[in-house]
Amino acid sequence: MNADIQKIFDLADASVQRYAPEKLHWSWGQALFLYALARIDQERGTDSYTGYLRRFYDHHIRKGYRLCSSDTSAPALGALYLAQKTGEERYWDVARAAKRYYETAPRVLGDMPNHLGTGYESLIYPKSIWVDSIMMYGVFTNWFAHAVGDDTLRAFAAKQPALFAQYLQDRDTGLFYHSYWTKQHTHYPRQPLFWGRGNGWVMAAVPLLMEYLPEEERARVAGIFTRLAKALLPYPREDGYFETVFNRVGETYKESSATMLIAAGWFYGYRAGLLDEPYFEAAKKAFHAVCSDLQSKDGLLSMPYISGPTSAMPLAPYFVYRITPRGNDWHYGLAAAFFAALEYLRCEGE
Repeated sequence: MNADIQKIFDLADASVQRYAPEKLHWSWGQALFLYALARIDQERGTDSYTGYLRRFYDHHIRKGYRLCSSDTSAPALGALYLAQKTGEERYWDVARAAKRYYETAPRVLGDMPNHLGTGYESLIYPKSIWVDSIMMYGVFTNWFAHAVGDDTLRAFAAKQPALFAQYLQDRDTGLFYHSYWTKQHTHYPRQPLFWGRGNGWVMAAVPLLMEYLPEEERARVAGIFTRLAKALLPYPREDGYFETVFNRVGETYKESSATMLIAAGWFYGYRAGLLDEPYFEAAKKAFHAVCSDLQSKDGLLSMPYISGPTSAMPLAPYFVYRITPRGNDWHYGLAAAFFAALEYLRCEGE
C-alpha cells in the first residue's frame, strides 16, 4: 500500500483515540467523520470502528437528538450503516427519522428543502439551498431509498444532483457557488467567488451516491461531475493545494479539506474512466501535499490547515471567506482525507 494512504489510515486511528465518541456533537462535521470511518471498515473489510460508532449513536439516542436541517440530519449516514450492519432497530429508527424529515420538510426551491431547515440559524439567514447539502442529504437519501426500495424517496433523491447543478453550477465556468437565495432568485455570492470546500463536497459526494442512482440519472450526473472536475484543473497552487477561495490563487490561504475532497473526486473520475491521466496526477499531487503536512500533536497524527465552518455571509462574502480561521482536526476535514485515501486505494487496486 502507498505509504501516504497508510498514513491517512493511521490518522483515522489517531483521531478515534483523540476524540471520545460521547463528546462528539450531533452535527454535520462529526457525522461525516463517523460515516467516513464506516466507509473505511466497509471497503477494507475490517471492523475497527463499529464500536466507536455504536458509542456515539447509543449516547445520542439516550440523550435525545433533533433532525431539523441538512446539517442535523447528516448523522443519519452513520446510523444507516449501523442499521444495515447490525439490523438493530434503534439505528433504523434514526435513519427513518431522517427519511421522514426529508419527506415532510417544506420545499423552498422546486423539490429542495431549506438548507438550514427549521433550526435557529434559519431565523436570520435567507431561505436558501447550499452546495453542502449534496453531501449532507444527497448521499443519504439515495442510499436509503436504494436500501429499502422506497420509490417515493428514490424519486426525490434521484433528482437532487441535477437540481443542485441547475441553481448552483455557474453556466460559464462549471464551478459551484456556495448558496442560492430563493426569494432573491440568485446565487450567492453574487460575484464569481468559488469556495473550495463547497466544490469539494460535490466532487466527493458524487462518487458516494453514484451507485445508488437510477440508471437513467447516472449519465446526467456523470456529466455534471465531469464538467466540474475539468473546471477545477487550472486552480491548484504550485504545491498541489487548493485555496479556500480557489479561483483567486494567492489571495486567501491553502486549505486541506477542499484539497482532499477534490482529490477524492479526481481519483474516482480517473478510476471510472471519466477523466484521463492529468487528473490522476493532479489528485496524487494534492493528496501527497496534504499528507506531507501532517503533524504530531500530543503524540498523535494531526491534520492542519482545515478552515472552520464557513457561511456565505451577506454583504461581505469574500471578507468572511478570508477571515475564517484554520485549525487542526476539524472532523469534516478528517473525513475528506479518509474519502480521498479510499479512492486512491481503489485506483491502486488494493
